[in-house]
Amino acid sequence: MRPGDEIRIRSSGIERIVIVERVITKRVGAPIAAQCLIDRSPPPPTREVLASLPQRDRGAGRPTKRDRRETDRLQGRTGD
Repeated sequence: MRPGDEIRIRSSGIERIVIVERVITKRVGAPIAAQCLIDRSPPPPTREVLASLPQRDRGAGRPTKRDRRETDRLQGRTGD
């Protein structure tokens, strides 16, 4: 890594974008490490957007073909 490099990370559906401002060679604490990068991440989705996303019960497993077709129909996607 060099100063100016852009790093993109996607974890749990959330994208994080940081730009390296300076490189550190030894272990340091989190506050000092945070000073070495510029956070350009998009803002997290609002609660209204998160609430509108379909949720499956925890441990329900994969959706069945019928569930998938229902979800596609609700989202306006056709099965052409």
